Amino acid sequence: MKKYTKLYNLVKNMILTGELQPGDKVPSVRKAAKMYNVSLTTVQSAYFELCADGYIIAHSKSGYFVSSIVHHQPAEEYKNEQNNVRYDLSGGIADPESFDFSLWQRYIKSALRQSDRLLSYSQPKGEYDLRSAIAQYIKEKRNVITSPDRIIIGAGVQPLLHILCSLLDKNLCVSFPDKSFALGMGVFSDYGFDIHTRDKDADVIYVSPSHMTRWGDVMPIKRRLELVDYSQKHHSLVIEDDYENEFLYNVKPTPSLYALGKGNIIYIGSFSAMLLPGIRISFMVLTKELTEKYNQNAFRYAQTAGKTEQIALCSYIRDGHIRSQTRKIRRLYSAKTKTFAGMLQQLLPNAEIEIGENTLQIILATEWNRSPTEFEKAGLRVFTEKYQNNRITLVLSPSGIPNGELEQAAQILADVILSHK
Repeated sequence: MKKYTKLYNLVKNMILTGELQPGDKVPSVRKAAKMYNVSLTTVQSAYFELCADGYIIAHSKSGYFVSSIVHHQPAEEYKNEQNNVRYDLSGGIADPESFDFSLWQRYIKSALRQSDRLLSYSQPKGEYDLRSAIAQYIKEKRNVITSPDRIIIGAGVQPLLHILCSLLDKNLCVSFPDKSFALGMGVFSDYGFDIHTRDKDADVIYVSPSHMTRWGDVMPIKRRLELVDYSQKHHSLVIEDDYENEFLYNVKPTPSLYALGKGNIIYIGSFSAMLLPGIRISFMVLTKELTEKYNQNAFRYAQTAGKTEQIALCSYIRDGHIRSQTRKIRRLYSAKTKTFAGMLQQLLPNAEIEIGENTLQIILATEWNRSPTEFEKAGLRVFTEKYQNNRITLVLSPSGIPNGELEQAAQILADVILSHK
């Protein structure tokens, strides 16, 4: 049994027996590593599994806490609570029409037939053939030229950031675009980094050029060139999270920072938005220096992405389906956003409504003097960007709502907003 599995079972048992109660703080990664005499990576892997299974919850800058679901919310109750959300406008779900499940199932079945490969654990960096396929894909799509050896696979961006933090000097200052990057800020904060927002003088600058803020702003080419030039002159390390670049539709294509830089940029990408949120496979391209450091300490890391999914995704990419899938959902989601925005403009003529630069988000500002929980009571899940001075700003993403129900969702949202008057 692996060390992280032992730690997982230990903490899980403490929760199930009541030794750890809902709301109790779980020892930090560093403290747990000292308590149980294991590596930071072992603790991280155990905590990732506990989060995935619902036993603990990660809170930005605060650490990990025992979930209330385990003791006070049976599975059926939790299911019913989820069913109270009639329309999710937060962008957290995908449209069933956006993905060919039968095609993906064929690739999964094909991967399961490779029994010899499934008898062993995946390589710490991820399956070599998938890393090779990704290297070719990002070369063609984003002009990111790298070798498979410098690519690290992970079950989402957060596990990759944990690896990155373990490779960096902890005395560095790290800057994020704004506080909406809560997960990334939380990871770096847990490792003791000095966290800032919009600080160009930071040692490490985290950016998401195709989704700079919750509003969906896109970084123009001039700003990209300035950032690359500034970071090289001041020896800053840039982390480029290329989140949602694939969905840019109305914006002129812009080059990746990695393609513009000269060795000081870490490139991060993910397939979750292009495929399904439940398929958690992301990747990170390290610099040459950090790759060497990783290789020297590879024994400390375990692969977090499933081997079956990696094998399936490799074939899916090589057969060209990722390109057709990207075109499909880009058209679908952009059209849906435009349609939903038009409906809201008719229903709420006095509200300020605009579509974000990346065509995925709708920013709606209107008068409001009640609690934002009114949206939840109406069965809507929305993201509140601002709420002050009797005005509220919502960032809405209708991507997960079926086309046939857009009008009904828009009507419910409008009714809630108009009812406050």
